[in-house]
Amino acid sequence: MARKTLLNETGLLDQIAGGDGRAFSLVYDFYYNQIYTFVVQLLKSDVLAEEVAQETFLKLWKQGYRLRELKKLDSFLIAVARNRSIDILRRNKLELKTARTRNQEWTEMHNETEESIILSDTRKMIQQAIDLLPEQQKQVYQLCHQEGLKYEEAAQRLNLSVLTVQSYMKLALKNLRKQLANRADLAALLIIFKLF
Repeated sequence: MARKTLLNETGLLDQIAGGDGRAFSLVYDFYYNQIYTFVVQLLKSDVLAEEVAQETFLKLWKQGYRLRELKKLDSFLIAVARNRSIDILRRNKLELKTARTRNQEWTEMHNETEESIILSDTRKMIQQAIDLLPEQQKQVYQLCHQEGLKYEEAAQRLNLSVLTVQSYMKLALKNLRKQLANRADLAALLIIFKLF
């Protein structure tokens, strides 16, 4: 960026260091548009560019006696404006990342809660259907399907033959399917969650 410089910058900086408002106004008027344009190119925002330009000149004013040590005023102003712009870009990037993370966490939490409620309701409906089974079918279903026993183990526990346990299990599954058949949404969930 080709930059214009003020004549007698050293004298003006000396005057600003001494608190001369007129000297500061001259520097401000001369450099403001350069700083503003530079920052707009970085931040792509007129509002932020104005804010950064104002902060840059405020920092210049607050330098006080240290202004006498400055060699190139335009380089100082550009460096301050660039550093402040970079801070803003980093902050915006962090805020965007934080917002995305929060949104993702909320979505995941909401989905997990919704799935948990659906699963809980589904289990209740299945349990209600199981409770309606005849006692022998209910016992066989609970032992084999819910507790994971093999047919032989269930047969031993209930003092029944393996074939009888198999028969009761088939009847239990048939009755459960019949009771739950009118619930298409439930049938899909049963397949998805492998509850049945």
